[in-house]
Amino acid sequence: MSTSEKATALLRLHTDPELLTVVNVWDAITARVVTDVDGTRALATASHSIAASRGYEDGENIPVAEMIAEVGLIARTTHLPVTADLEGGYGDAADTVRRAISVGIVGANLEDQLKPVAEAAAQVEAVMAAAAAEGVPDFVLNARTDAFVKGAEDPLAEAVTRGRAYLDAGAPVVFVPGKLDEAQITTLVEAFGPQRLTTIAVPGSVAPSRQAELGVARVSYGPWSQRQALTALAELVESVHDDGGLREGTRPLN
Repeated sequence: MSTSEKATALLRLHTDPELLTVVNVWDAITARVVTDVDGTRALATASHSIAASRGYEDGENIPVAEMIAEVGLIARTTHLPVTADLEGGYGDAADTVRRAISVGIVGANLEDQLKPVAEAAAQVEAVMAAAAAEGVPDFVLNARTDAFVKGAEDPLAEAVTRGRAYLDAGAPVVFVPGKLDEAQITTLVEAFGPQRLTTIAVPGSVAPSRQAELGVARVSYGPWSQRQALTALAELVESVHDDGGLREGTRPLN
């Protein structure tokens, strides 16, 4: 598929009633492993994980050129559509998205960082216009509001206000990270419409099957996939130090 066709396919995965789950990746080998698991329909990168794997703290400390190079490598590793976590856009969100599209990316998370709503909505509009100008009108901008993770005074009301503004500005879906309960998810789906909300799984989250029933479009796993992989690595080291060895059932790489 062309980049534009992959974007359309990714958008369809969000608008379908079936919940889209994406276990986030951070390099070529994780992209390959996740792609090869039956049932995987799209890939999503995790900016925190990519930064960590290259020795940077999260929060746009990784140079944008390095981030674009890594997400481009991931896109080249898989035949599936790839959406990239581009943090807040690295100072010029529209240009960062153009650069991401040039390496095969067909969707992106972009943080609002609780900027004034009008400014954040204008950024959404600029990004969607840039994507259309690049020939990818179905670019899946997952417009993120940091209302919960940055502790807005009334995070639910703030997320509703901001999410509606971003949808009005052209974003197809809104990302509200945080440990949301069922009532909060219900309120957000009612405010945005079905298949317009995306969430992140954290320990204790509402089960994906229930989120699907409530009308959530997508659940991602952010840095938790890397944390789980690194936990397995640490446990192997502990086992070796304790005169143990490799776990039975360890899978070979194809």
